[in-house]
Formats: sequence, structure tokens, C-alpha cells
Amino acid sequence: MGKSNPIGLFDSGVGGLTVAHALHTMLPSEQLIYFGDTIHLPYGDKSKEAILHYSLGIADFMLKQKCKVILIACNSASANAFEEVREHVGKKAVVMNVIDPVVSQVCADSEKIVGIIGTKATIDSGTYERKIKETLAGTSRKIEVNSLATPLFVPMIEEGFVFDDISNAIIRSYLSRSDLQEIESLVLGCTHYPIIRNQISRYLNFQVNVLDTAQIVAKSVQKFLTENDLLSPKQ
Repeated sequence: MGKSNPIGLFDSGVGGLTVAHALHTMLPSEQLIYFGDTIHLPYGDKSKEAILHYSLGIADFMLKQKCKVILIACNSASANAFEEVREHVGKKAVVMNVIDPVVSQVCADSEKIVGIIGTKATIDSGTYERKIKETLAGTSRKIEVNSLATPLFVPMIEEGFVFDDISNAIIRSYLSRSDLQEIESLVLGCTHYPIIRNQISRYLNFQVNVLDTAQIVAKSVQKFLTENDLLSPKQ
């Protein structure tokens, strides 16, 4: 893989574009190839087997485009297909996901009670909880993780219901639940959710640290490319 080869990203819809935008802003010299699998939208209500099938097919497409990095810009696919896609791709490209950088940030921050919202596939996988526990293993630090599936957010965003009464009502319905009442920070465990980050922060009266997950992921890609001398030459 060469420095000038593109970075491939995929998601089930427009959500991964939040990561693509952050990457383009941070790394304007990089060529990005984005695959939005709208035929199978949303991934969040699909089985692990289905998500894996879609992800492997898209990975093969990205390999044909000679991508140096394949970023699974979807939490549901990151939670259910990352290891298999990485094994399938082998040394042909570097496979990255959107969960690991966020877990690292959560464990580095000072908050002790963290909320995670995401699709049913992501929350049911328990990936965030497991990886946070693994990261903190052997340390004295404890983080309480409260997770909640918010399956209506993706179709709401895909249909353009943002910054209006409908989206405000759906946000209030989810975030008013007891699971999230004591949290100090909130992980947006779906790449669609940064689109409504400001609405969520406003509902929470700006009292909760709502992590900018797209920025966190983009910084992790930048760090990887820099450390491995894979940054594209400036145009």
C-alpha cells in the first residue's frame, strides 16, 4: 500500500459522512472513497451474520480500489464484523473501526459514569462495555457504563427529521429514561448521531460531555497514518 492510495470508508447510510467530513477537514490531501450501503439500511436491526456478509462484500470493493486503509465507519459493523473483516483483508490494507478510538478516549477522560447510545446491534453486542473493561483491566479506575438502544435515531436522521419538533420529541423520549439520568459523559455510538449532537447537548442542558466521536475517530486515523509514514503527499 502506498502513501497516495485512498482511504475507504463505509456505513449503511449517511452516518459515516460525519467521519468522512472530519477526515477531509483534518487531512485534506487524502483521497477518500465512501460507500453508503443504503440498500441494506439500517445495519442496526440486522443480524450479525447479515452485517458480516455486507461488510465483507464492501471490503472486497475497497480492495479493488486499492485503499491503504479501510475504515468501518459504522458502529454496528465495527461491533459485529471488525475482526472478521480484518482477517479477510489481511495485509492488503489496514482495517480500522470507530469503536476502539472512542473507548480509548472514554478511558482517558475523568468521567466515572458514561452513557452509550447506539443501534440495537451495537448495544446488544456489548462491545463498548467489554472493551472499556479490557482497557481498564489492571488499573484502579472504575467506569460505570449505562447503555441504551435508540433505534429510531437512524431512520429519523436518514429521513431528514432533525432540528424540528419530531426529532426533539424522539430525543426527549430516549434521553429522559432512567438509564441515562446520572451520566457525566455520553458516547454517540453510531456515526449518524453526531448530526444531532447539538440537539442532544441542548436537551441535556449542556451539563453532559457529549463526545464528538467523528473527530475522535478522524484523529486516530491521522495518528496512524503519521506514525506509519502513510500520509498522502500534499497536493
